[in-house]
Amino acid sequence: MTRTNAPTPSRRQVLAAVGAATAVSALGAPFVARGQAAKIRVGMPTILSGRVAILGTSSRDAAILAVNKFNAAGGFGGREVELVVRDSKGQPDEAARVTRDLVNTEGCELIIDAEASSGSFAVHEVVGELGVLCLHTCSETSALTADPKLHKPTAFRSARQGIHDAVAGGKYAADIAKRDGLMKWMTCSPDYAYGRDNTAQFVEYLKIFAPEVEVVNEAWPKLFEPDYTAYVTRVLQVQPDAIYSALWGGDLVSFLEQANLYQIFANGLQWFSGGLADPPIVNALKQLPSGLHSVFRYDPEYPDSEANKAFHQGFTEISETEPTNWAWQTYTAVQFIDQALQATGGKTDGQALADAIKGAKVESPFTETGEITMRESDHTIIGYPVAWGQSRPDPKGFQNWERGDWDEILSMEAEWKKRQGYA
Repeated sequence: MTRTNAPTPSRRQVLAAVGAATAVSALGAPFVARGQAAKIRVGMPTILSGRVAILGTSSRDAAILAVNKFNAAGGFGGREVELVVRDSKGQPDEAARVTRDLVNTEGCELIIDAEASSGSFAVHEVVGELGVLCLHTCSETSALTADPKLHKPTAFRSARQGIHDAVAGGKYAADIAKRDGLMKWMTCSPDYAYGRDNTAQFVEYLKIFAPEVEVVNEAWPKLFEPDYTAYVTRVLQVQPDAIYSALWGGDLVSFLEQANLYQIFANGLQWFSGGLADPPIVNALKQLPSGLHSVFRYDPEYPDSEANKAFHQGFTEISETEPTNWAWQTYTAVQFIDQALQATGGKTDGQALADAIKGAKVESPFTETGEITMRESDHTIIGYPVAWGQSRPDPKGFQNWERGDWDEILSMEAEWKKRQGYA
């Protein structure tokens, strides 16, 4: 938020609210973070149950932190924000239904879409039809905002985008492949839009920077696959030099736990991941091998700034978990909403708010430069941390972050858009 000196609720208060959210979600009723008359109601469809519930709970807690700061600072003209969170259970049809219900029945004037990519495309269509402001905070599938055919005037992405990570990750992995002779690659990613899109882009840029590498095998487990034994044994059979994986959340934890049982990293296999460096994911692993590579997700020590440390402290005081990538992205969404409300004089008309967000910048604890920009041309953020680092087992975490070059990323993204017919 733009106001960082306001108090936050106690852990007990927020955990009570979290408990209420979980209880009423099962009944199909909304969770209201703060409820009084004449509030600006903001709806949040997300995933609060199942293996990847960490996506929804960490997004929700970050939104609560940001909304309570906004309200404690006086809201806008006496109007506070009321956060209404609903569980889609990770089902796209339910995400669409919940979003429509939040607007038409619950009276929500804005939407924070904290769905995985599978649900975000469904939400995207609904908000396009209804004309309300929407910020997608978790979907990283590039096409959501990059494809002009999918453009919705009032929809934005405050989440990282796959193509940005692909350029930085491809360059990082290619340098290591050349140095260490990693010529034989395998991929193992979830079989849905994000997994396919993210993996194809990573491989494309890996080969651009290191044409000599070869992908010898691909594995596509279903989203929320219950058992990864078949995929782990395939790795042992193929014996690649390196693996790239877009698995995330509980799926990634389950795969790595089973991989550790088979000791697949014992003989020097290199692992490159689009989703490992989230503190709750790292902490959920019984054993974190040393030297696994991951793109930055969230790290309380990177960037090494007082603002980042303050965010981490504020979040952990009100949540049962560490911040995640989805947490900082959702917090950033509320920052853009706050700033847009100031610009529109408190008007919640979708197009008026959208006009205020296009091209806007917000101060950010999560970047090296201290700000994040919402690009006007395609409604997605740029300037966020695009870095790759390596795992350390003790204390569990990541280190040796190598910052991506945004000038190179934007240049190569422009070329990619032309190849895709997006520009």
